[in-house]
Amino acid sequence: MKTKQQITILIGIFIMLFLSLNVTFAQETTRPEGWSDYSHSNDTDPVYEVVFPQDEVNTITITISPENWQAMQADMTNLFGEFGTQEERGNRLGGNQPPNGGVRPEGGPPANNGADGNQPPNGGVRPEGGPPANNGGFGGGNLTFSEEDPIWVTADITFEGETWTNVGMRYKGNSTLVGGWGSGSLKLGFKLNFDKFEDDYPEIDNQRFYGFDELSFSSNYRDTSYLHEKVAADLFRDAGIPSAQTAFYAVYMNYGEGDVYIGLYTAVEEIDDTVLDTQFSDNDGNLYKPEGTGAGFAAGTFDEASFEKKTNEDEADYSDILALFDALHDETRITDATMWRTNLESVLNVDEFVHWLAVNTLIQNWDTYGSMAHNYYLYNDPSTELLTWIPWDNNEALSAGGRNTTGDSLDLTTIGDEWPLISFLMNDPVYYDLYVTYLEETSQTVFNPEDMVGTYQTLHTLISPYVTGEATGSPDMELVSVDTFNNSLNQLIEHVNQRYTLAQQYID
Repeated sequence: MKTKQQITILIGIFIMLFLSLNVTFAQETTRPEGWSDYSHSNDTDPVYEVVFPQDEVNTITITISPENWQAMQADMTNLFGEFGTQEERGNRLGGNQPPNGGVRPEGGPPANNGADGNQPPNGGVRPEGGPPANNGGFGGGNLTFSEEDPIWVTADITFEGETWTNVGMRYKGNSTLVGGWGSGSLKLGFKLNFDKFEDDYPEIDNQRFYGFDELSFSSNYRDTSYLHEKVAADLFRDAGIPSAQTAFYAVYMNYGEGDVYIGLYTAVEEIDDTVLDTQFSDNDGNLYKPEGTGAGFAAGTFDEASFEKKTNEDEADYSDILALFDALHDETRITDATMWRTNLESVLNVDEFVHWLAVNTLIQNWDTYGSMAHNYYLYNDPSTELLTWIPWDNNEALSAGGRNTTGDSLDLTTIGDEWPLISFLMNDPVYYDLYVTYLEETSQTVFNPEDMVGTYQTLHTLISPYVTGEATGSPDMELVSVDTFNNSLNQLIEHVNQRYTLAQQYID
């Protein structure tokens, strides 16, 4: 009996301590004013109809302290050179630089942009240590890239009367970021991470934006239609290929000079945030964001640096990627094609990859695998134990321009062995027949001209006021001229008709 009494007493003490700690924690972490569990906490499942509406344009205002704003501009200068000093590079899609300095502070970027380092104030964070040395500008139209991401800073986000405080924000992008900055536009792609700074600000612990922790915002750089990113992502998903949700956002910024309309953006769902949760039955697998030499999958090119892990980062296990390299380059491809296909299909979701390849080739998308070794994810789906292909960054899709390896042709059998995931599969008769089947299916379903024309026209009408300036209250804030904007719609319609005709001829 004495033992039971002691146990009861210990349990009672433990409960009292637990309740005391909870009370103390609650007292020390008073939520910001206006906090709502539905809109701000991680207890809410992602609310897609609010964050990614398909029939309206959301509006957000990003408030950045002058100190953080200065730090962001200084960091960009240190990474990519002086603001506005790059000459336009042919402006392949017509450009979307706003006139009248609409997204530029008077006289260009703020002062204090580069000489004495660029450490962000008030908890600003640079990934992987401090800033690199200044690496030059954009003279003569040359692009200067950086291996470093821009710094994170805190910002407040206002949406439909509610505010999210101390949200992490940083610029993002590759050539679009460099090109936009160098051409003198502050309409740059950016990321938001709603609990990035929770260690510095415990009151925002597990802060979410209607269930979303991270969001990516594409600037639609060089896309005068503003439709490429969104429509391509929707096409992949409608075809049954995992792909991020997207929506249009009118973005205002206040960096100490009042609310400034930056422009119309496309918000993109982050793959490692919610796509794995909502489009796969199990989100515990390895997620990779390949980029670099190894990401082309040529023989002997594997290196860990080319396969950045987005999940299970602490586990230095790349056996699934190595297994794909081994199966892809095994000599049975020449000696025993049946065995080669069996082994390849034991590590890669080949059917899904060929399906993606057919859709991607038909709609034309040059800035991805087959031309560039990036802009895709690989997810080792635990439910199938197969690596699954996930497309990403589709702003160059739906266009015949650029360095498209395949040009206007749908015949991929001439692709070189530097892209073995295409060349090896397309030179296999079984996979080639599957590719042609998916080409036909895509042209008759998700990418048929009648439906696509309706989609283009509906979206064009939806976003028109935010592109021409009408919805912003500042008609002089048009992002592109009305004629250019309307012409971009005609180009998209012409493109889908041409690709459909080409597909029918090829299939016949």
